[in-house]
Amino acid sequence: MKKFIIAAAFIILFTAGTRIEAQTIIPDGKESEYYYVNITLERVFPYRAGYIVQYRRGLRGLSRAYLPVEWFTHTAARGEILSLPRGNTWPSMTVFYRDGEFSHVRLYVHRWPAHPSWGNVPQTVNLDSNFEDITDIRIHYK
Repeated sequence: MKKFIIAAAFIILFTAGTRIEAQTIIPDGKESEYYYVNITLERVFPYRAGYIVQYRRGLRGLSRAYLPVEWFTHTAARGEILSLPRGNTWPSMTVFYRDGEFSHVRLYVHRWPAHPSWGNVPQTVNLDSNFEDITDIRIHYK
């Protein structure tokens, strides 16, 4: 029984995290034009041009998404940062689509910068080109 629980926890740990939800029914009986993808993040790297989020891609791979700082600062923002409560919750990213097109993103992160989910990019590294002309988020599953 103990081995079964450990195996189940291992499978959940490495397969959970990416979830696609169908369009939801809103109270007046119509379907919403929004749907979302929720992704558990491995690490979040603040950078001068935005945020780099690292997430699992399958069982072994990692992938990154680049989120420009403009998405989080302008009045017509396409990004939102929400703080997680204290505890064992791990950061996640929810990407919203409207009629199949990228709409906006929410990052759920720990407010404590020393949390293991926060990373740092050395100041000598220049990743500015990765943040240029980004209009949406492409999620890689395989």
